[in-house]
Amino acid sequence: MLKSIVTYCKDSYSELAHKTTWPTRQELTHSAIVVLIASVIIALIVFAMDSVFQYLMGFIYGSN
Repeated sequence: MLKSIVTYCKDSYSELAHKTTWPTRQELTHSAIVVLIASVIIALIVFAMDSVFQYLMGFIYGSN
């Protein structure tokens, strides 16, 4: 059992170190910027929807 765990760990390390293609710094930066912009857009959409629903509920129930 212990031998199979050690073999698994060695194989996992070998795959991560030698067979995996890691993104370049430029690719990583580009991806991070895309995720940041998408997150801001989604946050603005949620904020707008929340504001509209708050206004509608205030109008329906007669509170400010």
